[in-house]
Amino acid sequence: MSVAVEAGQGAGARFTVLGLLAIADRRESAVLQPSKPAALLAVLLTHPNAVVPVESLQRAIWGEEIPATAKASLHSCVLRLRRLFAKYGISGSTIEALPGGYRMAADARSLDLLEFRELLGRADRAAEPVDELALLRAALELWQPPVLGNVHSDVLHREEVPRLAEEWLRTVERVYDIELALGRCREILSELWPLARSHPAHERFWEQLIEALHRTGRRADALAEYRRVRDHLREELGVGPGPALRQLELAVLRSDPRTPPSAEIGAGAGAGAGAGAGAAEKAVGSVEGLGPERVRREAASGPMAESVTGDAVLAGLVQAGLLREGPGGNYRVHELLRAFALAAEGSWARAPGASEQPGAGAGLGAETGAETGVGPGVETEAEPDRGAVPGAGPIPSVRQSAAPLRTTEV
Repeated sequence: MSVAVEAGQGAGARFTVLGLLAIADRRESAVLQPSKPAALLAVLLTHPNAVVPVESLQRAIWGEEIPATAKASLHSCVLRLRRLFAKYGISGSTIEALPGGYRMAADARSLDLLEFRELLGRADRAAEPVDELALLRAALELWQPPVLGNVHSDVLHREEVPRLAEEWLRTVERVYDIELALGRCREILSELWPLARSHPAHERFWEQLIEALHRTGRRADALAEYRRVRDHLREELGVGPGPALRQLELAVLRSDPRTPPSAEIGAGAGAGAGAGAGAAEKAVGSVEGLGPERVRREAASGPMAESVTGDAVLAGLVQAGLLREGPGGNYRVHELLRAFALAAEGSWARAPGASEQPGAGAGLGAETGAETGVGPGVETEAEPDRGAVPGAGPIPSVRQSAAPLRTTEV
């Protein structure tokens, strides 16, 4: 098994899996070349301090066609790793043979993955959003893609690397939720552009980019980015944008500065994943205090008076077939009503002369926040979101190693 060696300084023996699989000490960083022992080490390090069954290790090394000699070969791989560890002053007992499998002992000082998770935990407990943000960005600095790019294991890249990438995605989402909540829209645009482009099916990144553009006055750019992600989802996946993106598009079309909140400040990194999407789902969830029975009563009360309430307007729309009752007190908007609302931009459903009277003729928009047909308790009949997944491109990093490498035998 050969390694590529990079000169460097460190605080002790340390393993990395958030980039190329490597071992480092105070003198050098050894990047393992593709081999069976490298695949074994990668699996153990992605499950630190846990017993990994022998069957799982064999699948990671040989795939689905495990040879008859796999058990003896696995033991040989462990011995070769222990010899490599000795060169870097790492105890051979770091890899423990236990009934049914092997376990790799590690902590935040010896494994970058555990340091990453420790920083996330500290960020989640941070009292101030700026402190949380600093810790999250420090955690992201540990990523140096391609993740385990020097480990040739289809099983590992199919089962383990996506799991690690999901941790990265949740953390990045939370970072930009906080940045937007702090009003740093212009400052993060240069980061959000390439992020959204490299993950074309990850809707949350596009939501954050469109919101940042809208809040900095770049309405045309925001709409162009919405069209870009909408077209990609339709052409590549056969689905339309999710409710959060659709609601954001309507806010931009109305020039509404009150875009959906991106994050709950202090909600924590763990809760940050999909925070914007969750807020949007709640926004189109239910009309508070107005269920189907009340709508029917309003509809049965006769023609609307010159000065009407939002409830009466909603009842009339249901009676006319422009709104349709759904489960849980929700309503779906007919496309005709949605198109009319967009064209009128909130000026509809007012009684003549009632606009100057406080509380009179407020219409459906003022009562339910749905002047465009999308608001609390109202859902459009646009194509539903079917669970778009993040793009499979390489994970970007703000830090790359440029030091030259040389090869040595271990």
